[in-house]
Amino acid sequence: MPGKCLLLIGATTGYQTRVFAEAAERLGYELILATDRCHVLDDPWGDRAIALRFEDPTGAAETLAAEVSIDGIVAVGDRPAYIAALAAQRLGIPYNSPDSVNASRNKFLARERFRAAGLLVPEFHRFPFSEGPERAAQQACYPCVLKPLGLSASRGVIRADNPAEFVTAFRRIENLLADPDIARLHEDQDRFLQVESFIEGREFALEGLLTCGQLRVLAIFDKPDPLNGPFFEETIYITPSREDSSTQRAIIQTTAAAIRALGLSHGPIHAEMRVNSAGVWMLEVAARPIGGLCARVLPGLEELILRHAAGVDPGSIALPAPANGVMMIPIPREGIYVDTEGLDQARAQPGIEDVIITAKQGQKLIPLPEGASYLGFIFARGESPDAVDRALRSAHQCLRFEIVTALPVI
Repeated sequence: MPGKCLLLIGATTGYQTRVFAEAAERLGYELILATDRCHVLDDPWGDRAIALRFEDPTGAAETLAAEVSIDGIVAVGDRPAYIAALAAQRLGIPYNSPDSVNASRNKFLARERFRAAGLLVPEFHRFPFSEGPERAAQQACYPCVLKPLGLSASRGVIRADNPAEFVTAFRRIENLLADPDIARLHEDQDRFLQVESFIEGREFALEGLLTCGQLRVLAIFDKPDPLNGPFFEETIYITPSREDSSTQRAIIQTTAAAIRALGLSHGPIHAEMRVNSAGVWMLEVAARPIGGLCARVLPGLEELILRHAAGVDPGSIALPAPANGVMMIPIPREGIYVDTEGLDQARAQPGIEDVIITAKQGQKLIPLPEGASYLGFIFARGESPDAVDRALRSAHQCLRFEIVTALPVI
């Protein structure tokens, strides 16, 4: 439906910002961008985006409410989703409430709501960093997982099997949260650390769309690599899931219950969960779509989200093959990225759709748990999830990365 005007809130450097802009152009929608760029520079990207201060969500929402007249709102990222909720509330546009989005992006609040709703939750405690690690290390049950409350994509998440590992993990997370790019956001939740008992099991993800609180499932992803720590770097997503129908129903039912517990009601969601003999353990439900270039594994996702935000029939996602998958290429070690060899060979592997290296020459690479990016992405399609799994691993084995040691700054 041409003539619709939507607002997209996202990070200046985010992959999805550009992809959503291209999707809006195909649909004939006007798309107003709002990003965290410097407000002093005069439109350096030439896209007439509204400059926001992400560290001031209330002020950002007030700026948007005063400057735009729109039919719908889309957010890419956890903090943009909170700003979108505040702005939508002021503009009277359907969206999740600020309270629900705030709970979804705070691991402690989410755990409390999941527990109150009767969902399976691990034992969890919140400790202030100001008290140091020693008391918390003695109180913890091992193995346990230490988590910053507000970071996403497993950043800062570390498993500890004993008090000594606990103290080391505590200090690493404390140093991570002191990074200027994180500290400038002045998040109150960054004063605390969450400690949870480790959940055994296999991990999955669910992509969905909410309308008036009703969940529409777009995809269930298998994560075939074991995620048992000490760090929890996600690598492979494959859809459709290879799990039996009863497990998939349990995943959907638990996700819907978690959504109700958080109070989310409108827009895309990305949920993560673990499954073992006890049932489905919800890790998180984020009030945003799947991040980065991973969305390419669901062709048409951006158009669907934009149509939904515009208040029209969003349609459906037509997957071009029986199975699809993506590998987020992990960073093997810290250093300066130089080059990648074997790209042509990797792209020639059966079932491979594309291999995209997003790291730039000269870029400093930092692996998890401190890092926040990947080397790139491998996309595959095939006749079965097993075939896609094999293709992704085969392509990855073809790649050789040249990373040189970064010299310390004196």
